[in-house]
This record gives sequence, C-alpha cells and structure tokens, in this order.
Amino acid sequence: MGQLDDNRLFPVEQAARGLARALYETVKDLPIVSPHGHTDPRWYAENLPFPDPAQLFVTPDHYVFRMLFSQGVSLDDLGVPHADGSRIEVDGRKIWRRFAENYYLFRGTPSRMWLDHSFENVFGLSERFSPETADKFYDHISDCLAKPEFLPRALFERFGIEVIATTESPLDDLRWHRMIRESGWKGKVVTAYRPDPVVDPDFEGFAENVARFGELAGTDATTWNGYLDAHRNRRQYFKEFGATSSDHGHATARTENLPQSEAVALFEKALRGECTAEEADAFRGHMLTEMARMSLEDGLVLQIHPGARRNHSAPMMEMFGRDKGFDIPGRTDYVAALKPLLDAVGTDPRLSVILFTLDETTYARELAPLAGVYPALKLGPAWWFHDSAEGMRRFREMTTETAGFYNTVGFNDDTRAFCSIPARHDVARRVDCAFLATLVRTGRLAEDEAFEVAQDLAYRLVKQAYRL
Repeated sequence: MGQLDDNRLFPVEQAARGLARALYETVKDLPIVSPHGHTDPRWYAENLPFPDPAQLFVTPDHYVFRMLFSQGVSLDDLGVPHADGSRIEVDGRKIWRRFAENYYLFRGTPSRMWLDHSFENVFGLSERFSPETADKFYDHISDCLAKPEFLPRALFERFGIEVIATTESPLDDLRWHRMIRESGWKGKVVTAYRPDPVVDPDFEGFAENVARFGELAGTDATTWNGYLDAHRNRRQYFKEFGATSSDHGHATARTENLPQSEAVALFEKALRGECTAEEADAFRGHMLTEMARMSLEDGLVLQIHPGARRNHSAPMMEMFGRDKGFDIPGRTDYVAALKPLLDAVGTDPRLSVILFTLDETTYARELAPLAGVYPALKLGPAWWFHDSAEGMRRFREMTTETAGFYNTVGFNDDTRAFCSIPARHDVARRVDCAFLATLVRTGRLAEDEAFEVAQDLAYRLVKQAYRL
C-alpha cells in the first residue's frame, strides 16, 4: 500500500464522500492546462535528462528549501545557487540525505502531499521517504532519470499536459521557445509576457533594462512614445511564441490613469533613478492601466499578482538573489486600488483581467464583489501560500456566494517544480469535487449540475479565461 489515501481530501460524511468520489472520477484524467507557471522552457527545448534527484526536487523548489531554512538548514548546504551562479554544495546525494533527514518538517503541509504524490505516481516509490530510505529513493530516481521515458518531453506527455505557459521577461530573446517550435515536437509550450524589469523603477538596473528593451524592440524606449511602442512590439513578439497573457507581479494592486504629462515626468525621473517610493508605485500603477489598454488592442489576458513583499531579507537577496523563499504576503487593497483602471476599461467585456491575492481577507469583502459585477474581471485561484487544500476550500467558500463559479478561472499550478504539476492539479480537482458534493448534499446544487461544474472547474474555465 502506498502513502496516498485514495479518499484524501474528500468529505468525511459517507454520502458526500461517495458523490465527491464519483465527481472526481469524471475529471481526474482530464488534460492539464497550465496557463501560468515558471518551469524552464530550456527543459523542453533541449530535452536532456534532469541532473539528479536533488536538482529535480530540492534546489529549484522554494516551497522545499524555505521550510528547511526555517529550521536551520543553510541554503548553501542545499546547493541553492548564489546570485552569481556559484554553488557551495554540489554533491546531490549529500543534499538528498539532508532533505530526507528533515522530511518530517513537511508533515501536514501541501508540499508533503505533492512530494509523496510525485514519488509514488511518477517514480513508483510507495514506501515512506525517510533517512532510512533516502539512498534507495536517490538511486531509483537517478536510474529513472537516465531513461528516455523520464526526459522532460516524455514526462510532459505522460502527465497529460495539453498546454503549459512559462513566464519570460521582455528582455528574453525566447531562444528556447524558438528551439521548441523548430524541433517539430508536438508539445504545446507557450510564453507569457512579464514586464516587471522595465515597468518597475525599483527593479535593479531599470534604466539599462529600458535601453536594452528598446534595442530588442527596434525603437528608442527612452522616450515615452518609444517606450510604449517597445511594449507593443515585444508583446507582439511574445504572441508569435504562443503568449496569450501578460503577468504583473507588483507589491500592491494600485492602478493609476495619469495625464500623459504626469506619466512622462515619472518615466523620465525613473530613468534618472530619482523616483521616490511613492512615485515609483504611481508609475507601476499607471503602467497597469497602459497594459490593460494594450490588452484591448492585442488580446493578451492581463494577470495581476499583487501582495507579495518580495525578497524580504536584504542579506539573503544580496547573497542569493531573487526568488529564494523570502517573499512574504502583505495586506492588499483592491477596491480603491483598482478603481482608476476599472474606470478606464473595466466595463469593456473584451478585456480579461485575472486578479490574484495573498490576502484572504479580501475574498468576500473585495475580490468576489468586484469580479461579480465588472465584466473585465475574473478571480484567479488560491495562489502560492494558499494553494493548499484548506486554502482552495476557503477560496470557494468565500467567493462562490458573490462571484459564482463562472467569474473564476479554474486552477493553475504556478510552479517551478515540474514533477509536482500533476499532484497540484489532482489536489485542486479533489477539493473542488468535495466542495461540489457538499453543495449537493446540503440542497444548494442539483447533482447533474455538479457534474457539469466539475468539468468546468477542471478544464473548461481555464481554457476560456486564458484564451487557450
């Protein structure tokens, strides 16, 4: 018997559990649509074996190494690269043993469920991972990774991925996406436009980034009109490689709709490195509205991922760089913050803006009421720190009453951890089926409707929302 309970995440009450199970059976094998994530397109382009188990499961996954670090395991000992690309510990087996010694730290967490699911369903390891089984797991996974059926493209097909979106900077030349396209492989890997390095005056090297941006776009991006044209040109270039969305990771959800003279003045100050914190935030906010206007022109879906106080530890940022587990959620306002954008374009049904949050207190008070009336708005799923079973259930409980199901966009896994993708989608499908079964058994939804909604949540809504 494996580590995974067949009835995990289903209701305890037997009638509801039976219905949840029946609903799940109709969606568990549906194709995976992954519209936003951070897997490396180079994996699919080169299709080379993953180096070793540690580099597959530990060093790229901030969910894993942040927990270990919180209990005193250094990132150096886990082989996490420094900002300059150097690594202290390079012995995969040592990293793996350290991981196994501390695996108990993940008890009860979503990471534990994802990892156990990956070990059992991807690699056929049904024993409990522990210090005693660490070497056996390492050797078995290493042997698997050397086989053709465990190459990135083969796993992509085995996982049932219909389409996956990676996320690239506008300064990226998309060489790996070009290689994928020219390879003749049929797997659908698309990009997404993430302009943070050239819309955030606080981003390191902002002025140099804008100059490089203009070179890539064939325009003088140091002038306001040239800068906006550079965005239009790069967005179109990204669309050539399958992009259907842009993605914006701002500290707040603030938007602005400034007169052109004010926007130009802020832009020029940003290039000189003279923006105050307030001015930088205002410029970011204005650029969200400009991006929304561009979405009306080119059809890209606009994703707003606010509320992460990124790189909270200055020493860790200096040593290891961005995205090393030190992004922390913060309080986020949406009603006032989004009003300038919504006044400008929010009632246009041609626009699709997908809102995410790390502040669950806003679900019922702000986000669901906004999405429940503005045609342009949809709610992204429980995200990042809340993509647990509990977080997904809270999302449904607090948003369905006002926004319904059809102002939400299904599920996306938003991960760098490739082998966890099917596990994450499985959790989402189980939680949604459990929620639907509870609605039926409490007289709030007809059973035949529940089966239809289950299909929508697992597959249809995400394709529709992201125009895939």
